[in-house]
Amino acid sequence: MVRVRPVLLSVFAAILWGASTSTPAAADESFYKNKRLTILVNYAAGGPSDIEGRLLARHVQKYLEGTPTIIIQNIDGAGGMVGNNYLAEIGPKDGSMMGYFTGAAWNAASEPEKFHVDFKTYEFVAYQPGTSIYFARTDIPGFKRPTDIVKAQGLISGGLSASNAKDLLLRLGLDILGVKYKYVTGYQSNNTARLAFQRGEINYFSESPPGYRSVVEPQLVQKGEAIGLYYDPNTDGEKFRVPKQVADMSLPPLQDFYKQINNGAMPSGQLWDTYLSILTVNASLQRLLVMAPHAPQAAIDTMRAALLKLNDDKDYAEDALKQIGYVPEYVAGPETNRH
Repeated sequence: MVRVRPVLLSVFAAILWGASTSTPAAADESFYKNKRLTILVNYAAGGPSDIEGRLLARHVQKYLEGTPTIIIQNIDGAGGMVGNNYLAEIGPKDGSMMGYFTGAAWNAASEPEKFHVDFKTYEFVAYQPGTSIYFARTDIPGFKRPTDIVKAQGLISGGLSASNAKDLLLRLGLDILGVKYKYVTGYQSNNTARLAFQRGEINYFSESPPGYRSVVEPQLVQKGEAIGLYYDPNTDGEKFRVPKQVADMSLPPLQDFYKQINNGAMPSGQLWDTYLSILTVNASLQRLLVMAPHAPQAAIDTMRAALLKLNDDKDYAEDALKQIGYVPEYVAGPETNRH
């Protein structure tokens, strides 16, 4: 059973508190003038993280003086850990590279030894809470409507890495619901797992909203090949919130989906407690924007200021709504990096 390590959980809680209660520091807006900025995505091209990272790159440039060249570099593998380690070990330390990471907070809380450089020493620029949407193929025997998932025959859940938060939440959700299933993991990225889903090698998977809205919904759900089931709520371990990325969707959060199947009863027990513990870290800090340890403070302040301006950009919002159906909003402030 995976459990959140209390010390690291308190570290990330402190990051959340500081980032949400602070105003931005003064930034050296000329820092990126005549320079190139690389945004390192720790998952493969075409996946949800990549879609969001490229959306960010297209629009944040206007808020960096001198409109520096911005490129996306994808370094995937090991549930995002290859990219996580590359940033601190190999990447430049001069502020010219910023990680756009998914799942890094959970990796640090659950298996900090996988970081070759202590993750607490990275420079935290901003974060974005997130969620995942779960879906299944409509040709599973015994599966006609969403709540039939509990009696579906031959369910095969796909995954990326056994210890990855994505995989853990996939399996925990099915276990909480009491679904019998086979679990196949080791897919290199969401893209490869999605192709396996389309071929019928797996028939149950999850995507964060960019991937679900831009690929799964138009290419699979609308064609009747897949159906959405539920999403992960945002939570502090006690209260639930609807993530803004799914606020306009008709899908229920897991606890309400469970109620539909179990005559209004709330889920409870060790599996449910573990699910909430993972969400408290992973969903609250699903996307992390970070720089290598000891990156210049001017780079950090400049990027934070640019991200806060981006939150109010109407063109960015319009593009985001067209691309992924919601507008990512980044939380940043001078306390973000204080442990």
